Amino acid sequence: MKLSEVLIKPVLSEKVNAQSEKQNRYTFIVSRKANKLEIKKAVEDFYGVTVKDVNTHTLPSKQKQRFTTSGLLVGRKPARKKAVVTVADGETIDLYSNI
Repeated sequence: MKLSEVLIKPVLSEKVNAQSEKQNRYTFIVSRKANKLEIKKAVEDFYGVTVKDVNTHTLPSKQKQRFTTSGLLVGRKPARKKAVVTVADGETIDLYSNI
């Protein structure tokens, strides 16, 4: 798998911001086929930091429904995989530079 296909997008939330400030941990949505070694190499290449640890978990797909004037619409949200990356002490990733 190409390294450009591994990382899909970073997760930006209050919980992730607190973890990045206190524990040097950053969360990314990654490809479901990517393993921990590919995730580590992709983060090190794209952001120029040293990765100490990678934790992954796969979130299952969910069924969603909503009521509209034309009736009930039913669909599914796709499954996705998250990776929580711990960076070495003293190093940071600036996720807000591209916004």
